[in-house]
Amino acid sequence: MRAVLTWRDKDEQCIYDLAFKPDGTQLILAAGNRLLVYDTSDGTLLQTLKGHKDMVYCVAYAKDGKRFASGSADKSVIIWTSKLEGILKYTHNDSIQCVSYNPVTHQLASCSSNDFGLWSPEQKSISKHKSSSKITCCSWTNDGQYLALGMFNGVISIRNKNGDEKVKIERPGGSLSPIWSICWNPSSRWENFWMNRENEDAEDVIVNRYFQEIPSTLKSTIYGSQGSEAEEEEPEEDDDSPRDDNSEGHNDILAVADWGQKLSFYQLSGKQIGKDRSLNFDPCCISYFTKGEYILLGGSDKQVSLFTKDGVRLGTVGEQNSWVWTCKVKPDSNYVVVGCQDGTVSFYQLIFSTVHGLYKDRYAYRDSMTDVIVQHLITEQKVRIKCKELVKKIAIYKNRLAIQLPEKILIYELYSDDSSDMHYRVKEKIAKKFECNLLVVCADHIILCQEKRLQCLSFSGVKEREWQMESLIRYIKVIGGPSGREGLLVGLKNGQILKIFVDNLFPIVLLKQATAVRCLDMSASRNKLAVVDENDTCLVYDIHTKELLFQEPNANSVAWNTQCEDMLCFSGGGYLNIKASTFPVHQQKLQGFVVGYNGSKIFCLHVFSMSAIEVPQSAPMYQYLDRKLFKEAYQIACLGVTDADWRELAMEALEGLEFETAKKAFTRVQDLRYLELISSIEERKKRGETNNDLFLADVFSYQGKFHEAAKLYKRSGHENLALDMYTDLRMFEHAKDFLGSGDPKETKMLIAKQADWARNTNEPRAAVEMYISAGEHGKAIEISGAHGWVDMLIDIARKLDKAEREPLLMCARYFRKLDNPGYAAETYLKIGDLKSLVQLHVETQRWDEAFALGEKHPEFKDDIYVPYAQWLAENDRFEEAQKAFHKAGRQGEAVRVLEQLTHNAVVESRFSDAAYYYWMLSLQCLSIAQADPTQKDSMLGKFHHFQHLAELYHGYHSIHRYTEEPFSFHRPETLFNISRFLLHSLTKDTPSGISKVNTLFTLAKQSKALGAYKLARHAYDKLQGLRCPARFQKSIELGSLTIRSKPFHDSEELVPLCYRCSTSNPLLNNLGNVCVNCRQPFVFSASSYEVLHLVEFYLEEGITDEEAVALINLEAPRHKRESRWQEVTTAPGSQTLRLDETLDSVGDEDPFTAKLSFEQGGSEFVPVVVNRLVLRAMSRRDVLIKRWPPPLQWQYFRSLLPDAPITMCPSCFQMFHSEDYELLVLQHGCCPYCRRRLDDRA
Repeated sequence: MRAVLTWRDKDEQCIYDLAFKPDGTQLILAAGNRLLVYDTSDGTLLQTLKGHKDMVYCVAYAKDGKRFASGSADKSVIIWTSKLEGILKYTHNDSIQCVSYNPVTHQLASCSSNDFGLWSPEQKSISKHKSSSKITCCSWTNDGQYLALGMFNGVISIRNKNGDEKVKIERPGGSLSPIWSICWNPSSRWENFWMNRENEDAEDVIVNRYFQEIPSTLKSTIYGSQGSEAEEEEPEEDDDSPRDDNSEGHNDILAVADWGQKLSFYQLSGKQIGKDRSLNFDPCCISYFTKGEYILLGGSDKQVSLFTKDGVRLGTVGEQNSWVWTCKVKPDSNYVVVGCQDGTVSFYQLIFSTVHGLYKDRYAYRDSMTDVIVQHLITEQKVRIKCKELVKKIAIYKNRLAIQLPEKILIYELYSDDSSDMHYRVKEKIAKKFECNLLVVCADHIILCQEKRLQCLSFSGVKEREWQMESLIRYIKVIGGPSGREGLLVGLKNGQILKIFVDNLFPIVLLKQATAVRCLDMSASRNKLAVVDENDTCLVYDIHTKELLFQEPNANSVAWNTQCEDMLCFSGGGYLNIKASTFPVHQQKLQGFVVGYNGSKIFCLHVFSMSAIEVPQSAPMYQYLDRKLFKEAYQIACLGVTDADWRELAMEALEGLEFETAKKAFTRVQDLRYLELISSIEERKKRGETNNDLFLADVFSYQGKFHEAAKLYKRSGHENLALDMYTDLRMFEHAKDFLGSGDPKETKMLIAKQADWARNTNEPRAAVEMYISAGEHGKAIEISGAHGWVDMLIDIARKLDKAEREPLLMCARYFRKLDNPGYAAETYLKIGDLKSLVQLHVETQRWDEAFALGEKHPEFKDDIYVPYAQWLAENDRFEEAQKAFHKAGRQGEAVRVLEQLTHNAVVESRFSDAAYYYWMLSLQCLSIAQADPTQKDSMLGKFHHFQHLAELYHGYHSIHRYTEEPFSFHRPETLFNISRFLLHSLTKDTPSGISKVNTLFTLAKQSKALGAYKLARHAYDKLQGLRCPARFQKSIELGSLTIRSKPFHDSEELVPLCYRCSTSNPLLNNLGNVCVNCRQPFVFSASSYEVLHLVEFYLEEGITDEEAVALINLEAPRHKRESRWQEVTTAPGSQTLRLDETLDSVGDEDPFTAKLSFEQGGSEFVPVVVNRLVLRAMSRRDVLIKRWPPPLQWQYFRSLLPDAPITMCPSCFQMFHSEDYELLVLQHGCCPYCRRRLDDRA
């Protein structure tokens, strides 16, 4: 480090304090009672500010650069703007000793002899606090939270922003050691890095950033760099270091200088770091560099000293003629300004030289002036050695490291011989002070260079040898050799280049050139010497012949490749130049100096950074390849090239038939295919083959150069090999050129191979076209189908004749497989395969087309409807499925579907659906009885049973809804009739799902409501003997009690009448739903369940149904009956009706009515049988006929009240009052019993 005076000025008054503007452009000095403003660039006095009446003691600038403050012995503080205008003035009770701005809030602290004040732009008043002693100095922490006050009684008081004391530090010297200057380290983060070694890389980044801002003259003539550390090795223990580890949360460090001539460091907590450091002078000022890495101290010794941030003295910045009262560092720079007692202002630039050394892949350099970092450029390992003194020189060689300190030289050695070992230990100490320009270390010696003289010292400090040169030594380098007999390469300013052995007193002159030497290097074999002279020219000499081999311009440093004799690199002009042998130079951009070249790595020093750059050696390798120097190219490739370069070398060597080099290169890229080729060629050569054209042809064929290979095969007389090659490559057009005189056998063989290739090729479309042209449609269809090419299959199918059934069937199969049923159908139609077409429609569920085909070809009906029904059943469309089974003639399946549907409906309490399914089931049984005479009787029995169940479930549906749902949908009379109908019908077994409790409960409630008290009582009595649900229990018990209060008879209005014998039947009929007198079965309405005025009659034997219908339709005219009522006029204006009893009415009676009266009575039921005469007398409007299909007989019913119309459903033959039927049809859109829609045919 050295200080260069930039400018100096002198004032008549003492300079007590100074302050830089934060941007560094202006300098404010406190001189007498004035403020002097200087331009820092050239020392021009810009302005003199007058505002104080007495001596100005202190000045401080705000961090934002908007204002600064000055304090004076006149007890006042003045606030100035950056435009040098005073804007505010306030006073204390005593002279102002120091001022300081808060770096964050810009709060101003002003301290006098007995108090201190805090002022901020937002406050109108000054907050003042008393002090126990005179305050001499003050400083804010980096975060602006705390203010440290240094006092005359040796106490340091740390206050918060409000002025409250938080920490009090009492120095041992007390009032005998007044605190004269304090300063917080401006970078707590910097200190954190030192105290936490784990994050070493980040530390060095910051070191690097700082040094890059400091201009440096590279005074050392060897090398330089920077880096981060990985481990640390301390040569000695020293508790005085302020870097002792601490684990406290805050990392602010306070530097304290007192007039006990001590320098101390404290944490914010008040804990001292390390021990006091003796200064041997009274310090008047202390200040940190911007980033806190160095400290400036000035005082009674009339100079400014530079210290490390932990208090190690590094040197003198500038000697003065009087006491130094103030010194500061220009922000973010390495410029220092000094103010003295005699009024002198000096402005210095500090220049830090690079101290470092390099040997092969180990680079050592100075860090923070007191540390040495050794970096392994290959492995990137680093180690830090803390010397705790100024490091002046560094030298490194093999396992040795020499460090020169101000008063001694330390020699280190590695723990082991491992090339990657980075653990150093102290080997020797030479406790002497040496002055030298350059330092070199060998295995057992150190070499000191002093201008023209070289001295060789042993590690014990004894001078063994000395050499005196003719000129100044410009360059020195150890070039290796046996231990204790190493050779030195020395370059002089007069152009002389010498080789010196440390054990030989006589230097050897290698050569003499006209220009001064700047840089030297010797090739690995010691045969060539590269020199860079002061004209930036790189000259390469043959050491033995002294001949200049070549020279290159624009060079500032040079290095030979340690692994290749003929390669060197040199840098200059922003470029890296690589030269191999005598080939032209290969250039690439590079900033810095080349200092080493090892294999493919080039070591480059740029500013303070040493880096290992991986440089592919591709360019020189290709230069050797161009001249077919394969072995030399291989040697270059071994230094480091890309895989692509290795492959290119292998190919070139193979084409040049340099099989040994090619084998090594292919082994490097692990190409087994070419290695097998080389192995086979070597085997053939062992067997005596010598035809190089044949070998080269094999190489070309492997490389894909087939035409060149074919030419070589032909030239060497092996045309058959060219034919085989082209055939294997499926290059049939080229293969034809090598057919021997059109030999048909070879032609046939070629076509056969071409056909085989077409089948197995990766171009199957071409194969299909070839098969089609060859007429092998089956193979073409197979390939097209396997690849899913529907378009090609369509073309093939349409071009084929319908007689070619097998290929067309293959096409159809692939169409079905590839989900193209339309084309499959087209193909089946073409060959007339209707059965396959039906199967296709069924598989694809195209039912409309299938049904249309079934209509034209009934023989396929089963093949269509059975799968259709199964599909419907799988999709939960069971009713449609049942119909489809029925249509397909699968009666068993149809019945099973219906039985399952019926069972499900009953289980799920869907009694209306159950009735409908039972009705359908009955029809199904009737259909089976009609189709199969063997099952006629059993099926007819089932028919009547299912009809009966359908009627029961149809009625019970209303009862179930009444008992389960909150609202009733039927009139009480209807519920009454239904429950009576069910009660009379359930005399034997009760069908599943029908509840007697629900039926009797409904009957009891409706009977009671309609006045049928006797029947209600019977129902309640019956309920008492049954197990009733809890929800009915209370209602039943209450009803059973209240019915006792009712008369024991039924309302006459509810008593049913038999329309055959006119007998009134009891409401509770033990015979069931028949007349108690004539046993005539009642006919009930299927909606209201009232007894209809219908009487069933039978035909006399011999009368067919057709004849009976014809007779009824004749409608013979009847005699008009005269009214027995006669109109009589008795007086004017009045009329009277009189019944004439004299008229005979017997002769006009209806023959059917007479038949009824004649045949009624008896204990057995006697059906009404009519003859032709009676039939002829009937009106077709009064007769309803149930036209059952065979084997059932038709049923005939006569309405006895023609004016009360009755409607019969033509599908289910259920009877309804016409008005009820019309209303229900309007509501449901269909018959409520069989669900036949109005638009369906009867």
